[in-house]
Amino acid sequence: MKGVFFMSDAKGKLFETSEKFPQTEYWNDSCAVKELEYAIERGAAGATTNPVIVGNVLNQEMDLWEDTLVKWINEMPEATEEEIAWRLIEQMAVRGAKLLEPVYEKTNHAKGKISIQTNAKLYRNAEEMAKQAIGFGELAPNIMVKMPTSAAGIKAFEEATFAGISINATVSFTVAQAVAVAEAVERGLKRREEAGLSNENMTPVCTIMVGRTDDWVKEAVKRDNLCLDPCALEYAGVAVFKNAYEIYQERGYKTRLLAAAYRNYFHWSEFIGGDVVLTITQPWQEKINGCDVEVKERMSRPVPEKYLNELNKIPDFIMAYEEDGLKPEEFVHYGAFVKTINQFLGGYESLLGVIRKLMVGEPVRK
Repeated sequence: MKGVFFMSDAKGKLFETSEKFPQTEYWNDSCAVKELEYAIERGAAGATTNPVIVGNVLNQEMDLWEDTLVKWINEMPEATEEEIAWRLIEQMAVRGAKLLEPVYEKTNHAKGKISIQTNAKLYRNAEEMAKQAIGFGELAPNIMVKMPTSAAGIKAFEEATFAGISINATVSFTVAQAVAVAEAVERGLKRREEAGLSNENMTPVCTIMVGRTDDWVKEAVKRDNLCLDPCALEYAGVAVFKNAYEIYQERGYKTRLLAAAYRNYFHWSEFIGGDVVLTITQPWQEKINGCDVEVKERMSRPVPEKYLNELNKIPDFIMAYEEDGLKPEEFVHYGAFVKTINQFLGGYESLLGVIRKLMVGEPVRK
């Protein structure tokens, strides 16, 4: 109605989304204090982290952390940079969990959780990933644990679920990965039931990094020298996510899908109304909050057939879109997985470099 001002107008499109479609959950894709506070004020109900995010947050908030890091270094003279780094990663997650605690309590533990990621170097080792995940579960009651969706990760998801950890499957880009994750979680939940354990507070999610699916499909088009409608390429991740969502709904999995790695506003607008999670960086939150795209249900709207026909000319898209497009042992060789795990490993090494610089210090003058 003309001339009428609503609170949702002031807080933006994401707040409006969370008000109109509470099943479409929005998270902050960072554990930085100011960014998380901005998001919570606008309806965010969770947060995610990874090695790259932690490194970026440290660079942004070094004034908040430097004295603490130096204190830890002095208190633990035999500690390696990895030990100091993991103490930092854990404390960042605990701080984020504290900020989200009011949401956690208000929603009776259904929302208000933060995801902390296991060591990316462990992506081939199911036992060690599960062990680290179980340890993280002791940091705070509203902790979830991210692990890469490799073949080993699938095994780790089942074991961590059985141990009572709500998992967040990451480094995931394909329907095949999403289905494998959901099935692993179901096995873990069934084992809990058989052991007389409650699944009431379990809130597992499976990420599909829709923007990175887009990125890889575009790279594959260049590699294969294909000439296609460029508009179709903006729908690759959306198509994969919607196909996975349809399968999840049909089979009644407890796991929910989570869309991450935003590249265009479709990664928000096309999922409105779905029982899903959207984890969004602050730059993209600001873009979406200031846009004029109508907040309405689009999750059930299929990708235009003309675009899907174009996408089906790309072998790497078919691998991502079809439920049997990849076998578990092939997950780690899919292009988007290779690029992303390398970025996470590089981000982890960069974080260690920052800690190492503080540990070693400057040369002593003679």
